Amino acid sequence: MTYSVKEMFYTLQGEGTHAGRPAVFCRFAGCNLWTGRESDRATAICQFCDTDFVGTDGLGGGKFDTAQALAERIASFWPATAAGAQGVRFVVLTGGEPLLQVDAALIDALHAQGFEIAVETNGTVLAPAGLDWVCVSPKAGSKLVQTRGHELKLVVPQAGFTEADLLGFEQMDFGQLRVQAMDSALPGARSKATEWAVQWCLDHPRWMLSVQTHKTLNIR
Repeated sequence: MTYSVKEMFYTLQGEGTHAGRPAVFCRFAGCNLWTGRESDRATAICQFCDTDFVGTDGLGGGKFDTAQALAERIASFWPATAAGAQGVRFVVLTGGEPLLQVDAALIDALHAQGFEIAVETNGTVLAPAGLDWVCVSPKAGSKLVQTRGHELKLVVPQAGFTEADLLGFEQMDFGQLRVQAMDSALPGARSKATEWAVQWCLDHPRWMLSVQTHKTLNIR
């Protein structure tokens, strides 16, 4: 299998359970809910994505012919000064939709490099065995097939998701349930989304708030 990667970089995880944790981010190219082209956004299932996942021209991006080659490239972003002990390294596989490409061979190769592996997925593709952390972010209008994981992180509010839909997520097998305010350049939209997310957590204590701290800190 050839793996297509948009970019890789070393930073702090900005959101969710692992917020603040040093990690190598590996962003895979491609998604099954939007082409990534602005001309297609209005007809896409997911219309609010703010990530560039098109092509392989980003920092550290490229095509990798083997899982070992990709794992070695990911490992090269972990600084020698932070080598640490086996199991301390942390990689976040994201996209686009990473599970269109992540397979058992890559999981084994990353574990061999000493990485704990997290994946951020839209939940429309079943996750292979062996991942250490599965975070699912459902998108309205798509079919959710990955109904279990460590964390469900829902961007809100989303047109197409009712209150009953959100409460339905509580019946699934996720260790943590989080809502995250939808980012938007429209005047006042982000503030309103944040108010919505905060109130949802206050009214539904099983849910926790996810904050995009990397945007506040102005880091990747």
